[in-house]
Amino acid sequence: MTLDLLALALLVGLLSGFVKGVIGFAMPMIFISGLSNFLSPELALAGLIVPTLITNGLQALRQGGRAAWASLVHFKLFLVVGGAFLVLSAQLVSVIPVHYLYLAIGVSVAAFSGLQLTGWRPNTTKRSPKTDVVVGTIAGFSGGMSGIWGPPTVLYLNAINTPKQEQLRVQGIVFGLGAVLLMAAHLQSGVLSKETLPFSALLVLPAVAGMWLGFQVQGRIDQNTFRNLTSCVLLIAGLNLIRRALLG
Repeated sequence: MTLDLLALALLVGLLSGFVKGVIGFAMPMIFISGLSNFLSPELALAGLIVPTLITNGLQALRQGGRAAWASLVHFKLFLVVGGAFLVLSAQLVSVIPVHYLYLAIGVSVAAFSGLQLTGWRPNTTKRSPKTDVVVGTIAGFSGGMSGIWGPPTVLYLNAINTPKQEQLRVQGIVFGLGAVLLMAAHLQSGVLSKETLPFSALLVLPAVAGMWLGFQVQGRIDQNTFRNLTSCVLLIAGLNLIRRALLG
């Protein structure tokens, strides 16, 4: 890798960390969208794994271990189902064309987040075991295939009107456990190897720095602003996934 490409990769890491610090997600989406513009899809996927693991751990534990444990127990069904499908689908990376998955996720995310920006909210705002299973399945499958499991999770948390701090903590736990499984799965699939692991570890530094900057902004915004920012980022991410599916 040339120095100019490495500098671009570090800049992508800084930006992804900043956005994650503000709204608590979107790091894998920004990493994949940014790195895959000048690196191979496999190296882009490998690059996001270690920074995603570290930053989600920091986010999950920001209010302390007791609060993190309570959220983990509260969403245990979602986590178990999502984790199982993440591990299974990671083995299909070289079999199923990923652009089909990009298109499906992109259309659903862009449509739902666009509706939320107009002021629309779902009539049902209560969780149920059935919804946990459905959303966990979708999030886990897309995570294993593409490294992107955030949109279904965040849409779900938005739909059930989760308070800002709890949503950020739950996202950190969900994405952190997913990152552990993603790392294990892609150590087995070969995407994360002795050649790609140092690159992924290097990207931790700009990601954590960007996240710290994002935390400074996050503390100054209210629930409505947080929700609108979340929907805006989801809309952009959804449209970008559609673009990648259609144009490559």
